[in-house]
Amino acid sequence: MKPKSFMAYENETDSFLIDDLTVENRFDRISLYGSLDITRDRLGLEHALKLKRIIDASIEALSEDKNLPEHVKVEETDTIENPFYENQ
Repeated sequence: MKPKSFMAYENETDSFLIDDLTVENRFDRISLYGSLDITRDRLGLEHALKLKRIIDASIEALSEDKNLPEHVKVEETDTIENPFYENQ
């Protein structure tokens, strides 16, 4: 089964992991956080290719946007208490 392609800036729902690197797709940004080891083996190659697809899709989407602003203001997200955590 072929994995679906990464559609940069197309939704607010895509979130996935490459090793310990989290990738979140948003309408106004792609967020990458965590860590990723690109080891010199088949797994490292797989990780590098996944990261490359994300970067390539992001560059393509940005390059094709004829109304690309100079800077986007990134809104802070709200932090809420975890309802499943009991502070004792």
